Amino acid sequence: MILDDLGLRSFTEAYSIQSELVLRVAHGQQDETLQFVEHPHVFTIGRGGRMENLLACVDPDGCPIELIRINRGGDITYHGPGQLVGYPHLDLRRRGRDVGLFIRGLEQSLIRTAIHFGVKAFRRQDMTGIWTRHGKLGFIGVGVRHWVTMHGFALNVDPDMRYFRLIHPCGLIDCPVTSLAAESEKMVTLDEVKDVCWHSFCEVFGRVP
Repeated sequence: MILDDLGLRSFTEAYSIQSELVLRVAHGQQDETLQFVEHPHVFTIGRGGRMENLLACVDPDGCPIELIRINRGGDITYHGPGQLVGYPHLDLRRRGRDVGLFIRGLEQSLIRTAIHFGVKAFRRQDMTGIWTRHGKLGFIGVGVRHWVTMHGFALNVDPDMRYFRLIHPCGLIDCPVTSLAAESEKMVTLDEVKDVCWHSFCEVFGRVP
């Protein structure tokens, strides 16, 4: 398993990189990989997403925000500075070809990450992602190509929460959203969370059945 930290990249650039990597993993030219990335402000909307869940496409200062429709599951979400985005590229041919189990594994790795920072996070029945008693903390939307996973998860570390007011997150009306910084009531850096999230991810996915 390889960790590839892309730093700050536009969504379009990161998508191009992960698309190429998916093919390399599928053809046995690359080890399974987790990519970390931080995106500039952008809204993405999945295959079944509805445009009415976008309430405004300008930021709080009146500047336009990019909107991209992509080939993942789920509805609309926001990515931006202060949010850790993870793109796992795992070969499900070696892992039982079970997409549902993969998604549960992503949730578990995010829950473990949150717990490390003293934040009690949990799943909610029939709702993908992770939550706290104050709202949604982690978001998951995946795609699979040649049985290799792409897209993945977003974990709110300390983003500008105003941007979530411009959408119905994940298509949910009146969906409260929170962050690790808000829940722990202390400063949490992206680098700290990357390290913990990587180790949590390896604990869940490190062994291939």
